[in-house]
Amino acid sequence: MTDTTAERPGIDPILKMLLDAVPLEFTIDDGVEIAREKLRALKPPAEMLPDMRIEERTVGYDDLADIPVRIYWPPIDAHADLPIVVFYHGGGWALGDLDTHDHVARAHAIGAEAIVVSVDYRLAPEHPFPAGVDDAWAALRWVAEHAEELGGDPTRIAVAGDSAGGNLSAVMALRARDAGGPPLVFQLLWYPVAVGDLSAPSFIENADAPILNADVTAAFMTWYLPGQDMSDPTALPTDLAPANAATLAGLAPAFIGTAEHDPLRDDGGKYAEMLSAAGVPVQLSNEPTMVHGYVSLAMASPAATEATNRGLTALRAALHPER
Repeated sequence: MTDTTAERPGIDPILKMLLDAVPLEFTIDDGVEIAREKLRALKPPAEMLPDMRIEERTVGYDDLADIPVRIYWPPIDAHADLPIVVFYHGGGWALGDLDTHDHVARAHAIGAEAIVVSVDYRLAPEHPFPAGVDDAWAALRWVAEHAEELGGDPTRIAVAGDSAGGNLSAVMALRARDAGGPPLVFQLLWYPVAVGDLSAPSFIENADAPILNADVTAAFMTWYLPGQDMSDPTALPTDLAPANAATLAGLAPAFIGTAEHDPLRDDGGKYAEMLSAAGVPVQLSNEPTMVHGYVSLAMASPAATEATNRGLTALRAALHPER
């Protein structure tokens, strides 16, 4: 395979300057609480956030209760019959919460002109796989049943998420298809895990990348998947690697945003190829100067804003097909 790393564009200089000043780097020895604090440090100041109607709720479905969600209504005149986006935050299934991704959820509500339900699923290592998946699924089914109560349209529901949240979104799309609903019209996957191949070239090329490097990846794997053998990605369960489904046909259309300087670049790219081969409409946008986590950093970098807007534009088009 030709080595293209020397030829590719460098990291966006504005992002690089920010990440040099506030590095999100840790090892498993640092512990999960230190890692969580580092992610919280990347949150933009509250005064920069757009105003909108927001409500906190605790939801549940079947045996699962007490799942915190934060619901956002877009700042538009009409608040009836709106599409709904169920959003799952990133953070390696171990970090992140409603606050760390508050600005991201707001951006999705505005960009898609949709109600956004951000889900505070249980985190590892306290709650390893599949606790987060179960919470994500319960929350999605709650949204489908209560869509009209929220002012939403139950026929226009999408899932979206970044990184671990992108993984959960892809898993939800697969579960929804296999369970016969909730019917999803779109899946917006920001730099997701969907294949689970840790030997892909991007893991080698970007072992020392900002935000998600080899040490951080190892910590996330240990916390979320204790004892899980990752050596054969094709043997992983579909609730972790949806690419292993017997068929991907019939899944909701997708936008997959990846970053050149990201270990997960090839994972998202491979999943896009597999979806396309199965007849699923999919758009892949690999951002040449971006790093893992660029959607969370969009307010700090014009290039990251442009990259994020590509996905939000696709989401809005899917949710408002009449336009």
